[in-house]
Amino acid sequence: MPVAITGFDYRRVPVADGVSLNAAVAGSGTPIVLLHGFPQTHLMWRHVAADLAADHTVICPDLRGYGASDKPAVTGAGTYAKRTMAADVVRLARALGHERFALAGHDRGALVAFRAGLDHPGAITHLACLDVLPTLDMWEVMHGVGAAVGFHLFLMAQPPGLPEQLIAGNAEAFFGHFLDIWTRDRGAIPADVRAAYLDACRGAVPSIVADYRASAGVDVEHDRADLEAGNRLRMPVTVLQQDWGAVLGFDAAALWGAWAPDLRHATVTCGHFMAEEAPAEVARALRELLTR
Repeated sequence: MPVAITGFDYRRVPVADGVSLNAAVAGSGTPIVLLHGFPQTHLMWRHVAADLAADHTVICPDLRGYGASDKPAVTGAGTYAKRTMAADVVRLARALGHERFALAGHDRGALVAFRAGLDHPGAITHLACLDVLPTLDMWEVMHGVGAAVGFHLFLMAQPPGLPEQLIAGNAEAFFGHFLDIWTRDRGAIPADVRAAYLDACRGAVPSIVADYRASAGVDVEHDRADLEAGNRLRMPVTVLQQDWGAVLGFDAAALWGAWAPDLRHATVTCGHFMAEEAPAEVARALRELLTR
C-alpha cells in the first residue's frame, strides 16, 4: 500500500492545461495549504497536518513535478517557474472552495509560497517559510568554499542534459545523500517514508532539475523585478530557519525583513527537515502565525 497521511482524503485537482496536482485534504475551519520541499513529497507534513486538521482545513499537495502530481515537459522558462507553481497552488485552493488561505512551505515549497505571497497578496492571508532564503538572496550569499554545501544548486543550474544524466545514473544515492546529511534525527524519516521519497524522486528527475534550473534563471528575474519595484509581502510572515547565517556569514532575519515588514523570524536547533524532526514546534509556530 502507498504511504499516505492517515485520516486524509486524496484528490487529483486540475490546476492548468494538462496539469493536475495530487492533494491530501482533511479537517474543517480556516484553510491552510502546506507545501513540501526537496527531496520529499506532501508526506513530510504528515505530523503537522494531522495536528492542524483538528481545527483547520488542511491541504497538502505534491508540487508540480513532484510526487504523484503531473510532471509536464519543459516548453519554456515558465514551465517550472515559481510563478507558475504558485499559480497552481492558488488554483488548487480555489478549486477546493478557498479564495483566501494561509500558506506554509518548506525548502522548495517555501520558494513557491514566497512567490505566491508576492503575486497573489489578495489570496494569501498568512505566510510561513521554512529553512530557505528568497531565491535572489540565496544566490548572493553563496560564495567561497562555504557554498559547497549547496553544490546541488549549481549542478542543477547547468543547461539541460548533463545534470539529468548524472542524477539519473544513481538517483537513490543522490537524493538519499540529502535525506542523510540534512537530518539530525535519522528516526524522524522512517524507512517506509524514506522509500516513498526516493521512489518519487527517481520518477521525477527531469522535472526536479527543471524546478532548480528555474531558480537559477527566471525566478531570479522575478525576484529582482519585485525588489526594484518595491513589491513586498503584505501579510504576516513567519520564518523558521537553521542558523545558516552563522556558517555562510549573513543575517537571515535582515534579509527576510527586507521582503516582509510584518516578520517573525526564529532559528531552530533541529535539522533541515523540521516538520518531521520537530513537528510540535512547527505546528506551534503556524498556530501562532494564524492568530496574527
